[in-house]
Amino acid sequence: MPAAAEPVLFELGRRIRPALLSYFLRRVRDPSEAEDLTHEVFVRLAEGQLEGIRSIDAYVFQIAANLLRDRARRLKVRDSYAQSLGPITDLPAEMLDPARIVEGRRSLSLLVARLRELSDRTREVFVLYRIENVSKRDIAEAYEISVSTVEKEVAKATAYLMLFREESE
Repeated sequence: MPAAAEPVLFELGRRIRPALLSYFLRRVRDPSEAEDLTHEVFVRLAEGQLEGIRSIDAYVFQIAANLLRDRARRLKVRDSYAQSLGPITDLPAEMLDPARIVEGRRSLSLLVARLRELSDRTREVFVLYRIENVSKRDIAEAYEISVSTVEKEVAKATAYLMLFREESE
């Protein structure tokens, strides 16, 4: 932001901020979101060019209206996605009792210990592929090995961890 724009923005903020905040509050009914939207207007003003604008007040409220339209679009997409997932009330709720939490932590500790028993490359390839969801080709390129070698490393780690699973049951 040019230094000359700072006093203009400061004066504009002092003068128009209360009206802008009220504008957002009437529409979103959430004080913290209204505050965030108000802040975003001034961020956009600071990033833009203010020279040549005939009515700065109209420009500010046009930015505000655009932010509300963007917000409405985001909410519509989120709602549509949530509806596509279906109701979550049909899913069984699992109880989080202390014994189950302790058992889960114990199992996780054992799994981490088993992973540490693997060679560095096998462990790293397995974690990248199974936990970080990195493609086999990308792993192969990073380690300068073939995709087939990546598959063998993942299979080796999986087989080793399956032995651990059978022992713990």
